[in-house]
Amino acid sequence: MINNSNENTLMDDANSPELNQKLMGYISEDFIKVADQLKEASYQIRKRGFSEHPIFAVTNNEVELGALLIDREELSNHYVYKASYMQEFVDRKLIGEESVLLFTENYKNPDEFCCLFALIGEFSGFVFVPYPED
Repeated sequence: MINNSNENTLMDDANSPELNQKLMGYISEDFIKVADQLKEASYQIRKRGFSEHPIFAVTNNEVELGALLIDREELSNHYVYKASYMQEFVDRKLIGEESVLLFTENYKNPDEFCCLFALIGEFSGFVFVPYPED
């Protein structure tokens, strides 16, 4: 699912060609290092009633979005991870009001997948990455 900022709607393709394979490789390589912490944070966000739709911003730039969860190189990772949830994205108009239903329909099981909002280089969009199996 990719955020199309021109139309403020979401396209139904989590790993679209816009996200080149090299970038996806970097994200996946980094994700392995932080997956356990993100999975636990997702669980806590849902358990404490903040949201049923946790979103983790992953970036190599400074962004004012979410709360810092894992800083760059904290776990030998290359990116910064910030914890957020769907309502913050709606409030900041990163997800349009008209796209909330589409977003929730396409949101993958948070026990199995991590919803990342990647802001890396020229790319920005949602990517669902499966958590490693135990």
